Amino acid sequence: MSLQNLLTIGQLEAHETNAVQVRRMLESAKRSIADAKHQSISPETRLDVAYRAITQLSMVSLWANGFRPAKSRPGHHLKYPSNWQPRLKILLPQSILLPNMGNNDNSGNKLLRMGLQSLRERLPPGWASELLPETSTSPVDGYYQVTAPNRDTGRLAVEAKRRLEPRGVVELAARFRELSGDEPRIVVSPYLSPAVRERLDEASFGFLDLTGNIHIELDKPGLFIEAKGADTDPDRKARPFRSLRGAKAGRIVRLLVDSKEPPGVRQIAEQTGVNPGYVSRVLALLDREALIERRGRGRITKVDWPRLLRRWAEEAPLESRGTQFSCLDPRGLSALESRLKAFGGRYAVTGALAASRLAPIAPPRLATVFVEDAERAVPEFGLRTVETGANVLLIEPGDAGVFTGATERDGLVFAAVSQVAADLLTSPGRGPQEAEALIDWMRRNEEAWRG
Repeated sequence: MSLQNLLTIGQLEAHETNAVQVRRMLESAKRSIADAKHQSISPETRLDVAYRAITQLSMVSLWANGFRPAKSRPGHHLKYPSNWQPRLKILLPQSILLPNMGNNDNSGNKLLRMGLQSLRERLPPGWASELLPETSTSPVDGYYQVTAPNRDTGRLAVEAKRRLEPRGVVELAARFRELSGDEPRIVVSPYLSPAVRERLDEASFGFLDLTGNIHIELDKPGLFIEAKGADTDPDRKARPFRSLRGAKAGRIVRLLVDSKEPPGVRQIAEQTGVNPGYVSRVLALLDREALIERRGRGRITKVDWPRLLRRWAEEAPLESRGTQFSCLDPRGLSALESRLKAFGGRYAVTGALAASRLAPIAPPRLATVFVEDAERAVPEFGLRTVETGANVLLIEPGDAGVFTGATERDGLVFAAVSQVAADLLTSPGRGPQEAEALIDWMRRNEEAWRG
């Protein structure tokens, strides 16, 4: 079918382009192609940006022939005549061209429509919203127009993502920084994890997922919508490795956090006693979540250690470290410290008692101590096991990794600062506040604890 026939049946419409429009579209396509080549990006994101490049270059070909897709037709998938294949192969020499691609159940258009329905259900009475027709030069997947009861309107620039990882948010934010326009930006997706929502918020993106998580702000007309949906993916089949639970993952996290110069896979495997295959899977997870930066899929160049500590603490809280014994020292914590100094067994102080030496916010009320043999430690420390009112928590760890990096100060052995911070993040009482104070100290004094 010729271009003229497509014009006749309403698939295309006449369009007069100019050098500026073509140049901008080609520059955008080049950036998309470059992004699609980065192996550090998730396969889903690489496919999205590669598809975007194909669409952009196909659009340029249409413009060069005096046409563009008809605005009256939904979707942005382009049909092209069979005699166009040689022309498009010049623009896309390494691509496989699939004629007459239509929308499917996972298409961006369907997701935009489902997101619009969710938005309508959340709007206040008297408000309305609609999906605006696409334009050939639109830098985003679509626009939602919101109309207030007084007929004032506002527009949201929408990106539809079938799946989005924290790494994808970083890439999305970088792309939007290059675009003009001051419309509020939102991401629509079937599900957005807590980590992704946090990253979107930091990048000044709103969001809406089909489980009910939503955060949208408009200045004109004034609109604020926020609601909570699922924190776990309801469709987890075919999800890649994504857990930091367990001792092996903990050893890898601790090494990454504590190392000033990021180690390689083999070095991590040797120092943690974990096989290289498992190390690679953990690093792939951390890369997807933008907790580390890598050169391609190779060497780590940067570790976002504060985020990594928090992510690890979420999946491996203090209660997962081992068997716990709630105890009471009737003489107080100073008496416990004296007995610890004389103790001949292996131990490491963590929690509030350890943090108070570096970033005190209040006198510690609970001493948390890792001990290799709790049955020996309880009588030697003069403790009584109790159900309530404990001021000492002994933990017999399931993995000796908690002792890695322990140091002696003032006659006491303290767990590594990174271990202390992670333990406090999920400790009871004011533990999380003490953890944040300690993390602030760690930021200011990296040379004192990162080797």
